[in-house]
Amino acid sequence: MSIPFNYWDLGQLKRGAVVRVTLSGNAANVRLLDSSNYRSFKNGRNARGVGGLVKRSPVDLTVPSSGHWYVVVDYGGHAGSGRAGVEVLPPPLPEFRGARSGPLGSIADAVEEAHDDDVLPAYDVFISHASEDKDDLVRPLAEALRERGLDVWYDEFELKLGASLRRSLDRGIANSRFGIVVFSKAFFGKNWTNYELDGLVAREMHGGQQLVLPLWHNISKAEVIAASPSLADKVALRTTDLTIEEIADEVANAIREPD
Repeated sequence: MSIPFNYWDLGQLKRGAVVRVTLSGNAANVRLLDSSNYRSFKNGRNARGVGGLVKRSPVDLTVPSSGHWYVVVDYGGHAGSGRAGVEVLPPPLPEFRGARSGPLGSIADAVEEAHDDDVLPAYDVFISHASEDKDDLVRPLAEALRERGLDVWYDEFELKLGASLRRSLDRGIANSRFGIVVFSKAFFGKNWTNYELDGLVAREMHGGQQLVLPLWHNISKAEVIAASPSLADKVALRTTDLTIEEIADEVANAIREPD
């Protein structure tokens, strides 16, 4: 049995935006849900989001990742009444550090900002793949991950006409929390895919935490072992076992930061 609720479709929001919910009347459950979890909630299934039982108003909820977001207000199936107002506040401005003098001043500021512990990676996930796998897998997977509220570095989203390919790839690899690597027959024969894989593995080794999320696409374990025995040891998702939507759900659940 579904629980009666009110909802607000907030559309696309950037990571760090603040959603303020003002209640009048009874305490209520207030949740900020991405599009995937909103569908689950609407259909009576378990959903993960930001928020909980609110007894004091207003309450501010911070958007954890860019994507399509909803606010849901309900009374947990109990009798309740009241009104709610929802507004989206802009993210806070960065701390003012003051400009440094000298020809290298702006570079020094940029380096300090890049190493600030409060600065989050620009992307949740980087997708490394061979161009042969775009149409049937990678493009729809990238779109499905976006629909689940994740920031995705995917070349068709990010590469602009005239941009340096190497520099764009380096930025994506350096500023992503995780890297999906689509292993296929075409993948191991490409220079750029191996460049991307080397960068992701170097970050993984340096940080001491799992970064690479392998996705095997129409390739056997024997073929992966023949190309790279160390990669065959990692737990991987397989396109022969899961649909694109199921793969997107698995990835989103694995890398989404806890509420």
